[in-house]
Amino acid sequence: MTASTRMTDLLCQLAPWRDKLAAHPLYGHLAGLEDVRLFMSYHVYAVWDFMALLKALQRHLTNVQSQWAPTGSARIRRLINEMVLEEESDEIDGVAISHFELYRAAMREAGADLGPIDRFLSRMEAGSDVDAAMADCGAPHGARAFVRNTFETIATGEPHVIAASFALGREDAIPRMFGPIVRSLCGGTNALKLFELYLNRHIQLDGDAHGSMAMAMMGELCGEDARKWKEAAESAVRAIAARIALWDAVNSALSMAGALPMTGSRSGQAVAEPAPESAKLVS
Repeated sequence: MTASTRMTDLLCQLAPWRDKLAAHPLYGHLAGLEDVRLFMSYHVYAVWDFMALLKALQRHLTNVQSQWAPTGSARIRRLINEMVLEEESDEIDGVAISHFELYRAAMREAGADLGPIDRFLSRMEAGSDVDAAMADCGAPHGARAFVRNTFETIATGEPHVIAASFALGREDAIPRMFGPIVRSLCGGTNALKLFELYLNRHIQLDGDAHGSMAMAMMGELCGEDARKWKEAAESAVRAIAARIALWDAVNSALSMAGALPMTGSRSGQAVAEPAPESAKLVS
């Protein structure tokens, strides 16, 4: 059986999971500014650990040592490095910025609480374990479970397993996840302009290029090895299931918040900090 046929079979196996994620009720519950702020307080950790997956692949599939020599497939090296270029140092409105930094700027613009994610980064820079850093910073339990799954995947040390999680749990899923969120915002408010920019940039990149690049990388890593394809399928299911669980946690938190008095309006009328100029995306 060829790699192409195995990929087709894998996508058929994953169809129920992919459909469940694409139809998640969360997407229809992000109409107001308070809703988006709560969503961001969970999702920002998935934005951060996206880079952990990508960097793990870069470590395994390219040579990042000072004593350099060609490593592995040149085609895979190019795929990885192209994705790293745009994810770690994209150009937005003439400003070089990582997508994580763009997301953080979007949180600031929306008036979301940056305290927990900034404390998390500080703990990580000080050498803390990821799970301990998330606990110390007060990250939501749903976000902690999601990141834990990501790092368990990275810990396998198996490039095809990591690539499957990245390709099918992230890149392939993003346009179908972010498209409904953009539509639910209906133009949003000035406080959500950077958030919409972030979402639309990923819909563009992952729909047009990164999704197919990640799938090609996974296909080449698995080749015609039946065992690798089986392990890739299991990794992809775990990744998609973890995303569904994260969305379930956000949805539950939104339901609980809706039952409580709020200082702002859930219809988008809450007061936010003034939007930064496009050239000042990073604080």
